[in-house]
Amino acid sequence: MAHEFDGKKYTVASAHQKEWGARLIQELNISGTERILDLGCGDGALTFQLAMLTQGTVTGIDASHGMIQTAQSYVAENLSFEVHDIDELDFENDFDIVFSNATLHWIRNHEVLLKNVFHALKIGGVLRFNFAGDGNCANFFGVVKEAMKQPQFESYFSHFEWPWYMPTIEEYKLLVRNSPLTESRVWSEIADRHFPDSETMIKWIDQPSLVPFMKLLPDEQKEEFRQFVIDHMILKTCQANGKCFETFRRINVVARKCSQA
Repeated sequence: MAHEFDGKKYTVASAHQKEWGARLIQELNISGTERILDLGCGDGALTFQLAMLTQGTVTGIDASHGMIQTAQSYVAENLSFEVHDIDELDFENDFDIVFSNATLHWIRNHEVLLKNVFHALKIGGVLRFNFAGDGNCANFFGVVKEAMKQPQFESYFSHFEWPWYMPTIEEYKLLVRNSPLTESRVWSEIADRHFPDSETMIKWIDQPSLVPFMKLLPDEQKEEFRQFVIDHMILKTCQANGKCFETFRRINVVARKCSQA
């Protein structure tokens, strides 16, 4: 299920996502003519960076209208943005690079994803992914699960489906190995982060972390649920120096399409 995000709020709450993405872009060794697809482009900041490195076209897609609306503030002749669900990729031999940063843990079926990305790539094309893996956001997940069990909230989550897919590195290596992609490399990364203060952490909690939960609550319960999560996250993660700690565990993927098979 696609979620709707506030692109402007995400922009001010996504410093660590931008850091990871900028590093990935540096690793791509773009020669200057590649056609690039950015899966889950968010507010468009990284997509714009990609467009500045190639004379080929760069397309950013995201299922959130709010994200795409914000992304469209970035303008270049070779840059375009589309509201497009990653689960419904329908490109064929279109791109030299398929790039995704801090998005694909929102996609539940990666077997289908990898097949669709294979079809989207030209022969010789490369994918480069970074997304959350097992052990990510341990503090937030613990707190939000506790909030969901509170008597005043529990009934609203009786049919709740956990929105994230965060596999172990062994599980994902097997998925990639069984995909049609070749020359693959999959590795894990510990990217734990200290937010500089509680206000910065709260912005990250609001966008994007709480979005799947807030949509299920009636308006009169939303703020109480949000405040429960914020208060318990501050108690659990904030240290004497004012910084707040969270676990961030990443899965990195590089793979290539070497044939049409």
